Amino acid sequence: DFTMTLYLRHYWKDERLSFPSTNNKSMTFDGRLVKKIWVPDVFFVHSKRSFIHDTTTDNIMLRVFPDGHVLYSMRVTVTAMCNMDFSHFPLDSQTCSLELESYAYTDEDLMLYWKNGNESLKTDEKISLSQFLIQKFHTTSRLAFYSSTGWYNRLYINFTLRRHIFFFLLQTYFPATLMVMLSWVSFWIDRRAVPARVSLGITTVLTMSTIITGVNASMPRVSYIKAVDIYLWVSFVFVFLSVLEYAAVNYLTTVQERKERKLRERFSCSCGIPHSKTMMLDGNYSESDANSLAGYTRNQMAPEEEKPEKMVVHLAMSNESNSSRKRGLKGHVGLRIIQNTHAIDKYSRLIFPGTYIFFNLIYWSVFS
Repeated sequence: DFTMTLYLRHYWKDERLSFPSTNNKSMTFDGRLVKKIWVPDVFFVHSKRSFIHDTTTDNIMLRVFPDGHVLYSMRVTVTAMCNMDFSHFPLDSQTCSLELESYAYTDEDLMLYWKNGNESLKTDEKISLSQFLIQKFHTTSRLAFYSSTGWYNRLYINFTLRRHIFFFLLQTYFPATLMVMLSWVSFWIDRRAVPARVSLGITTVLTMSTIITGVNASMPRVSYIKAVDIYLWVSFVFVFLSVLEYAAVNYLTTVQERKERKLRERFSCSCGIPHSKTMMLDGNYSESDANSLAGYTRNQMAPEEEKPEKMVVHLAMSNESNSSRKRGLKGHVGLRIIQNTHAIDKYSRLIFPGTYIFFNLIYWSVFS
């Protein structure tokens, strides 16, 4: 529904109210005379609530001209019904109308028409609404038929409202887009960091559910899908799929590790370690210390009873230079990082953002 305050002015001619006058161009009266003469019985069709302002007195004015022409004006506030279609909400435009009609007189007794067509409707240029932009006002008239009473003249005040989108961009679209982008962060997190990826996925899912609930709580209970529902639910699906993506990655990683463990147990051996030498380390030796200790056996370094806290380890000492060993270490670390990223994560980094951008292009081109 909508609420409108207006000055409703009626013009008609009643020769019974004419009077001879040479000085007065017209005579003005208040609402007390209205009850003593005939006035049109105009009412608002499909109105829910309406009243005439009465502060400090009834806002009614009656002006009579010498030739019998009458101007009858009143200040009215009316709340009327408007059939709105929210299928494009919040990118929608609504057309509403305020309808006026005689309650008792048919078109054979009383003819209602706009005095100057669209010029009969004067609006304040400073009118502004918080959620809508008033695009245009125009007037129409047609006949309305009632099966029990007949045909009546009906006047229409039509106006078109276009909803402001910026509020919904800040409150709905932008947070939903951020949640979808936040769910993509899990694709760059190590697949073995289970708490980090699971908590991130659950948080984004719950946040999207809160956004959807908040939007629907402020909307009428309509039985069709709105444009904002399409955007929010598609975003929710993207967030939910990111959680399922990690579930698939975690499951495939577990299966792969189980297979590798079985292979190691089947073909366990200590081959491939050339020129093993024995030495003693306590975990505090650097690489240079380890090189200087190469070639010494356990008995040459210290008796077992004197160094009970030391650990005897076997090191594979090769003849390569330190630089080659460092390059090998860096290559091993790089291989480790690559192995910690599953192939599904690599593809998801491209598929998820690309698909979501494509959806946004289609969405805004269709509804905007």
